[in-house]
Amino acid sequence: MKLIFLHGSGAYGGVWRYQTEYFPDSDAVNLPGHLQGQTLNSVEEYVDWLREYVRGKGYRDVVLVGHSLGGAIALMYAIKYPQELKGIIIIGSGARLKVHPMYLATLEEAIKGNLQEWYQQMVAGHRLTPEDYQREVLEKRKAIGPAVMLNDFLCCDKFDLMDRVQEIKLPALIICGELDMMTPVKYANYLGTKLTNSRVVIIPQATHLVFAEKPEAVNEAIEDFVKGMSP
Repeated sequence: MKLIFLHGSGAYGGVWRYQTEYFPDSDAVNLPGHLQGQTLNSVEEYVDWLREYVRGKGYRDVVLVGHSLGGAIALMYAIKYPQELKGIIIIGSGARLKVHPMYLATLEEAIKGNLQEWYQQMVAGHRLTPEDYQREVLEKRKAIGPAVMLNDFLCCDKFDLMDRVQEIKLPALIICGELDMMTPVKYANYLGTKLTNSRVVIIPQATHLVFAEKPEAVNEAIEDFVKGMSP
């Protein structure tokens, strides 16, 4: 199996540090515009970019692992090109990803140069991750910048597969932090009821960045899922 990790809004492939160390043959991609290149304007455009990336690398037996925006990309990929995947793992995401106007307003202010509130929000979001991880990731996310994050949030805001997710028949693992406020447990449970071949895992005492806060539990769930799909 080839695990391909897809990061969330305003992030980059390195946020999956604890997963790529554990699964050394995996690939944590940088979406376009996340340090290099031009951002895209919809989840669908990111899906088509990812498809070309996967084909260009010659990957086979692909399992997409997506967090937040990355989860939206994985879900849409599974609807558009199910024959090209072995399964999907959705972490802190949902069938619809409306973004609170407060977050959009903060990002618009940050683009104008008022960075403090945006940065404080990011620091708060990473408060349960290890200190060295926080330092590295926050520095990189600052370099990626608020304009990219706003673009990503707008992609999320337009994303809505609530009337289509039941089309996904692929094996699916759905992971959510018990304390996730951005994509709460009810989002994971909704996916679990709609995806017939799915399993939901709720990780105690974890928030939206569950994969960095509780990497052992997340890695174990991923490993079990992949083993269950192996012939």
